[in-house]
Amino acid sequence: MHRHGYQGRKFHRETDQRQALIKSLAESLIIHGKIETTEAKAKELRPYVEKLITKAKKANLHQRRLIIKNLNNVSAAHKLVDEIAPKLKTRSSGYLRIKRSGNRRGDNTQMASIEFVDTLNPQEETHEATADTKDTEQQVNL
Repeated sequence: MHRHGYQGRKFHRETDQRQALIKSLAESLIIHGKIETTEAKAKELRPYVEKLITKAKKANLHQRRLIIKNLNNVSAAHKLVDEIAPKLKTRSSGYLRIKRSGNRRGDNTQMASIEFVDTLNPQEETHEATADTKDTEQQVNL
């Protein structure tokens, strides 16, 4: 049998289990802002969450209900609409970033972290803060 025209990965799961996996990964990503998973799961998760963000940017009642249906968690849906989507209003697409990390120890699977583009990591925030203080010190010394 050929796979012509079939899209998406199966992950060796039934349809309902695969949908539950994607929903739970999306919920974790929205709650925590960044998750580490396999590269294949991250690549499947990105279009799912980006469509939810596009709906969240409209922020009307119907779109909010659709997001709740696709996440199965009301608090995550409200966080997406009220906190995350306003930060991404200026972007038209490309809301998520996938960074490859090392291989998993047990089965040598390629791991990746997926995160929102416009949110800074605590390390980046401290780096920017130190850069700002250095700039002001240099201006004072001139």
